[in-house]
Formats: sequence, C-alpha cells, structure tokens
Amino acid sequence: MFQVHAIAAFNDNYIWCITDSASAKCALVDPGDGDVCIEFIKKNNLILSDILVTHHHKDHTGGINKLKQFAHEQDWSVTVYGPTQEAQQFSDVHVVEGDTVQILTNQIHFSVIELPGHTLGHIAFHNDQWLFCGDTLFSGGCGRLFEGSAQQMLNSLQKLSTLNEQTKVFCAHEYTLANLKFARTIEPNNGQLKDYLNKATELRASNIATIPSTIGLEKQINPFLRSHLDSVRVGAQQQSGLELDNTVDVFAAVRELKDNF
Repeated sequence: MFQVHAIAAFNDNYIWCITDSASAKCALVDPGDGDVCIEFIKKNNLILSDILVTHHHKDHTGGINKLKQFAHEQDWSVTVYGPTQEAQQFSDVHVVEGDTVQILTNQIHFSVIELPGHTLGHIAFHNDQWLFCGDTLFSGGCGRLFEGSAQQMLNSLQKLSTLNEQTKVFCAHEYTLANLKFARTIEPNNGQLKDYLNKATELRASNIATIPSTIGLEKQINPFLRSHLDSVRVGAQQQSGLELDNTVDVFAAVRELKDNF
C-alpha cells in the first residue's frame, strides 16, 4: 500500500515521495525543487498532505512555498514538519528528538532523531522500515561539517548505527560512487566495499539509483560508521600522516581527507 519514490532534482538530489495507493495521498521529504514535485504529483494523480524537512539548506527547503501555494490552489490541507532549531520559517509543526510524526492520515508514524553535525539542528525521521536522514548519512559517506563538530557528527552517526540493520536508508544525494572510491583509499582490503563499489558502478552506468541503502550495509562499507575499527584507523593514519589516538580523531581525519579527495 505504501511506497517510496525518488524524485530527481538539481544535479544529484533525491526528493522522496511516500505514497498511499489506497487514498492517493502523498508526503514529500526535503523538497528543494517545487516544480519537479508538482510534475510528479500531477503525473501520478496524487494529493499532497505532508512535507518532512530534515534541515534548513535551500536544496531541501526551496520548493516548500511553491508546494504550499499549489496545495492551496487545489484546496488541499498540507502540514510541514521540521526541526525546531532551524526550520521555523519553513514548518508548521516544529519537532525535537523523541517526538512522533504521523503522516498520510495518521497511517505512517515516524520517530524524530536529532543529528547535529552537517547543521546544528539537523534531524531524521525513522520507523521500523525507513530512515530519512537528509545529509547526515550517505551511502558510503556522511555530510560535510558545515555547522557542527566532528564529535557531534560522530555521535549522530553512532545513533544511526544502532537502528535495525534492515532499515532502509533514504539519504538526499546520489554521492555513492564518489564516496565508495574514497572509502577504498581508507580500507583497500575491505572485500564487501569492493563488491559494493562494483555493484554501484553497474547501477549508475544504467542510470539506476544506488539509494536506498541499509544500515547493515553501511556498517560494512562506510568508513564514517567504522572509525572505531583498527582498519579505518590504520588507513586514515597512512593517508593523513597523523597519529590518531581515539575514534574522534580518526573520524575527523577521515572527514578532512574526504573533503580534499
């Protein structure tokens, strides 16, 4: 009954559309581009009812006003949920960690997790099946530290790593190939990483999305979820030339190496 669809936007963004086939209602996650969302809604005869926002960056929020105006013209009621710390100007309902969000006429429930790092107020929405994590966790990577610290981002990723390993990870960008090529420089002997890079390369060659990933897969191949492991510490030391004494230092070194990759 419920499905998640990718709406491609800009160069590499994914706007996620959750649909209910029974009611034709839909919810959007991080709609940075209103036009592509409206096109998708019209093409599939959907009714917009909810918008979820993970953080304030324009490529995640830029389409909200146009979508709200479009919904008003259709006489639809739309509720926008966003992080209390940074999305007041975009959202109708401001949420914090521990809150529950109910969408699509209360049929789908999400818990809110606070994930400072990429931005200070970044959040994610998750349930037993799905994680919508914006720009915190990518397949094979994580978001840049625009506002938060390495310690904050590490803590946020550690939160996500405790989720059920079958949870599907719906991040907001198709960065997978670049992330995996970098990850191989940190863990060149990781066979699962090599296999996943080959698979992702085939998918992208056919213009097929590599997302969603899963928490379980990311724990096997993503250096930012593996900075507590000796293999990542050794790789980061070799690449950076630094002596890395703890997990935060390893994480920070890997993040800086990726920034300059």
